[in-house]
Amino acid sequence: MVKNKIFTCGCFDILHIGHVRLLKYAKSLGKELIIGLNTDESIKRLKGDKRPINKFEHRKEILEGLSYVDAVIGFSEDTPYNLMKKINPDVIVKGGDYTPQHVVGNDLCEVIIFNLIDDISTTNILKKLRNN
Repeated sequence: MVKNKIFTCGCFDILHIGHVRLLKYAKSLGKELIIGLNTDESIKRLKGDKRPINKFEHRKEILEGLSYVDAVIGFSEDTPYNLMKKINPDVIVKGGDYTPQHVVGNDLCEVIIFNLIDDISTTNILKKLRNN
């Protein structure tokens, strides 16, 4: 059954194939895909002073350029819970490094976990760059 609003969120600091496949999958579940995008300040709090690599405006523009993304909304809190309550999604999609019970907003709607792809992550990409 196709849902109306699908929500996912994250830093999307260095867009990679794992992100692209998660977003395509999320869009396939519903009519509207909404992304909650961490602001630069919230990323610094979560990931440290060396992040983000790309500033908010650039990350937002890249995501908005994807045909399967309907809206990108920034949030500056440590979690997107308040944003989720405003959006009222039917489904939240998160990457496979989460379990449904640990996803913020699991009390608001259904949570679907998308399997990670070959351990691809921004953190692993940055580690690889630092080792070269």
